[in-house]
Amino acid sequence: MTDIVIVGAGMAGLICAQQLIDAGYSVLVVEKSRGLGGRLATRRLYGTWADHGACYLKPQGELFASLVKLLCDRQILEVWKDPHQPDSAPRYIAPGGMNAIGKFLAQGLQIQLNQRVTAIHPTAENSWCLTLESNEQLTAKALVLAIPAPQALALLAPLGADILGQEFIDNLSAVEFYPSISAIAGYSSTSQLLPPWNDRKFTDDPILGWIGLDSSKRPHPQQPVFVLQSSAKFAELHLETPDLEPVAKEMLQKAAQSLALPWLETPDWMQVHRWRYAFPSRPWKNPVLSATSALPLVCCGDWCGGHLAEDAMISGLAASEEINHSLRQLTLPDMDVFKFFTE
Repeated sequence: MTDIVIVGAGMAGLICAQQLIDAGYSVLVVEKSRGLGGRLATRRLYGTWADHGACYLKPQGELFASLVKLLCDRQILEVWKDPHQPDSAPRYIAPGGMNAIGKFLAQGLQIQLNQRVTAIHPTAENSWCLTLESNEQLTAKALVLAIPAPQALALLAPLGADILGQEFIDNLSAVEFYPSISAIAGYSSTSQLLPPWNDRKFTDDPILGWIGLDSSKRPHPQQPVFVLQSSAKFAELHLETPDLEPVAKEMLQKAAQSLALPWLETPDWMQVHRWRYAFPSRPWKNPVLSATSALPLVCCGDWCGGHLAEDAMISGLAASEEINHSLRQLTLPDMDVFKFFTE
């Protein structure tokens, strides 16, 4: 039996795991995807790579700024320089892809990838039992769900209010998300003259939310690569559309027209990704959401207290404190999530 199982290997889950392992607990992280980092996501394709989730970090608080500095010192992050916005607050990108952040935070952790949790129930031995898609079962004294609230609700609702508490279920049910569609488009190196900007945000556009010249983040890019993110309304309209290629073409067409770059309509290649839970539209007000179950169970993520990677980090720290308080009350690192990587 493991002390703690954490479901989800995004920022919140990895931070929480590092804190608890440092305190002396045994921790297992289970992730349904094949990669680490959650929405700090990078896709490798056509001899290059592109960030199709969170495209940059813009720290606001001191603690997250310290993490960003550490990642810069380790040459994982650097400032995304934009000569046309020299006075703006610095934004940080990962030349090797944003998923490099997840790989860095996962150092020393026991992680099972490509393992989807299909059921959760308490056992007679006073532990949680998790059933995986492979029919493997895991047992733990405490459980952390570091995944979007609707996914957590789908796993936990069958347990009912008698086990989890009605208020917990109601609060979890109240969290809502905006979806997003990301389109990645690559162009011939002999294309038209590139725009002078790194990215553009669209306000109140029915189709587009953001476009970035992703290749501007890369060392010695071989070709221009753009990432487009849809508006929430456009993503909701196509949330169940089976074939997203025409949807992505519509996004490119709109970008070409809006930015006066007609060649954007005809990429050499294109890929599309649907984010069903991209941005919390109605987040939970606190850094964690805890069940009133007899066995410790905590939900965390960027939807707890905010909607950014920075909020996910804060939520992961809070979840480790909550779980530790419910178990052996060991000594956690003094809110210094970075000691694991500096000693």
